[in-house]
Amino acid sequence: MISDRFPRLRVAHLPTPLEPLDRLSALLGGPRIWIKRDDCTGLATGGNKVRKLEFLLADALRAKADVVITTGAVQSNHVRQTAAFCAKLGLELVALLEDRGANDPTFKRSGNLFLDRLFAAQTRIVPAGTDMRALSTTTAEELRAAGRRPYVIPTGGSNSIGALGYVEAAAELLDQAAAMNLTIDEIVHPTGSGGTQAGLLLGLAARKHLVPVLGVSVGKPRQELEAIVLAIAQETAANALPEVTVDPQTVHVDSDYVGDGYGLPTEAMAEAVKLVARCEGLLLDPVYTGKAMAGLIARIRAGRHAASRNIVFWHTGGSAGLFAYPAALGLTAEAEETGTAALGAP
Repeated sequence: MISDRFPRLRVAHLPTPLEPLDRLSALLGGPRIWIKRDDCTGLATGGNKVRKLEFLLADALRAKADVVITTGAVQSNHVRQTAAFCAKLGLELVALLEDRGANDPTFKRSGNLFLDRLFAAQTRIVPAGTDMRALSTTTAEELRAAGRRPYVIPTGGSNSIGALGYVEAAAELLDQAAAMNLTIDEIVHPTGSGGTQAGLLLGLAARKHLVPVLGVSVGKPRQELEAIVLAIAQETAANALPEVTVDPQTVHVDSDYVGDGYGLPTEAMAEAVKLVARCEGLLLDPVYTGKAMAGLIARIRAGRHAASRNIVFWHTGGSAGLFAYPAALGLTAEAEETGTAALGAP
């Protein structure tokens, strides 16, 4: 196993559940949808980033770091979980947050940002369009000049170390499916910085189980993000599994559901979040899983998946972000209250 050869801090509640969404599947009239519940990883309301952070923060301790620097948007799920993990380890976190996302009065005082500050992260909000990689570098240089030992984690924890978490996750899913006698026909998940998808592709290739993986982009154009995913997968393979090759033809991204940009709500996202909540009692988020589920729903409605297929939707967490987007979901105090029946649920 990867974790036998690389340092890892085991914090996540694993394996996360694999469950059917039978009411949603019946409503859509397409394939049977399953959900891989990485919202149940247990750290700071859960989410996919803890799998990456188990390897990244183990590497930070190996490097004897005393402060961590990471980047993300104001409502970053990654930053929230990094802040919680750093608090658990007694490490300081400097969180560099790019000011992009919804134009909502609650946006900068609730959701993930509220939790970042609760975990005592030093949050610095910078204008949209800032070169976050360059800012991380200069911040690290400033801290070193002050006698500190910084460790930089890239946006989303997406590099060849962080991706190891999803190499392991792919094996976890395949073992669960085998125990359930379940044939998985496709995996669908949100993709932003590329590390989750890269790790899954490498983990599946290592097991010679080439189930298709579709990343639904939450920000970047398809070709740009496919190139990022492939680069991370190849770098991770070179460092950890040099005998495994990730075929570029297996890297698939759909960027049709981004809307006006990263973190900016869409009607399809709002419908998907409410539909899953009211059919299955599950919380998606407005930035990642809501848009990815909107993409899956649209593809099913377009007849792109046969009813006999089994689709696994990988829930990457992020429900804390819901509290920063009440207006986008039509759930302010002034909004109408809509029941499940109005959505056509069975």
